[in-house]
Amino acid sequence: MNLIDKNKEHIVSVNHEARVALKALDELGDSASRTLFVVDDHNKLVGSLTDGDIRRGLLNGLEISHPIQDFMNINFKYLKVSEDNIDLIKQYRIAEINLIPSIDDEFQLLEILDLKKTRTVLPIAALIMAGGKGERLRPLTDGCPKPMLKVGDKPIIEHNIDRLISYGVKDIYISVKYLKEQIIDYFGNGIDKGINIHYLEENEPLGTIGAMGFVNQIDYEDILVMNSDLLTNIDFEDFFNFYKTNKADMAIASVPYHVNIPYAVIETSGHQITSFSEKPNYTYYSNGGIYLLKFSLKKVFERGTFFNATDLMDKVIENDNTTLIHYPLLGYWLDIGKHHDLIKAQEDIKHIKL
Repeated sequence: MNLIDKNKEHIVSVNHEARVALKALDELGDSASRTLFVVDDHNKLVGSLTDGDIRRGLLNGLEISHPIQDFMNINFKYLKVSEDNIDLIKQYRIAEINLIPSIDDEFQLLEILDLKKTRTVLPIAALIMAGGKGERLRPLTDGCPKPMLKVGDKPIIEHNIDRLISYGVKDIYISVKYLKEQIIDYFGNGIDKGINIHYLEENEPLGTIGAMGFVNQIDYEDILVMNSDLLTNIDFEDFFNFYKTNKADMAIASVPYHVNIPYAVIETSGHQITSFSEKPNYTYYSNGGIYLLKFSLKKVFERGTFFNATDLMDKVIENDNTTLIHYPLLGYWLDIGKHHDLIKAQEDIKHIKL
């Protein structure tokens, strides 16, 4: 099933009479998205059509037997996949436009986005690291890869994939190794979710970002890399905007960690006390395992070699021409590494919105 098939109830041929469009609109029921998109014989988007367009046409003397092209709106709203549409989508939301067609540069209709389900369309690809054994979760992982352990009604990794989809990410790479067949068989090529899934098979462990060396090219300047065993409601749009606004080469989602000291803390110079703080609070930031980076950074490590995200961070810091920043993640975040983490995730999923 392709993306157009999923939206076929909202698509009508320009060759039909207006009565066909009226019937199609009626079949949409009381939906707030009672809009049709008109295509020609070559799937080129040529117009949009609503009840109001037909009503205005009839009031202007048209007949219901006249062709759709006499009624349709040729100044329709759309998104081009080759462009950054984040601000445009915000404008459509303010205007309470729910359905938006996505087209290529030749106006070929690719998809119809439902902005009630899709928060935005980020111009990035994503890489999910899912090759580890999850040894700390044995025996649960003896016959099941950790990313496929269920939290609530679906595997951990599927929560992350579905969240990426809600931000319009269509090209997702998954690095696999341990019991890889279970992941590949479950998700396939991604068509059932309306995305493209590519698998990067590791013969040997390649670290937390080494699999990126197998990604030859992407259609975007930036790529998001994340661990598969995270449960989080991170706002990917806010993360992306923060990364872009700061003109960084790499951004790390950081998790605040608060430390409360129950005693006075003194600062010294030799044996001399220079100052003290009564029961101070400190906030530290740890690596949250989610990164945004320029795809061009891939050139700093060799294909098929072991490379951790921390190695890449060191490279970026050492280079005076590149910038590494951190994005404080203030929402929900949990690294499911041990049994008590999985138990906590099973309880938390009942109360948080992902």
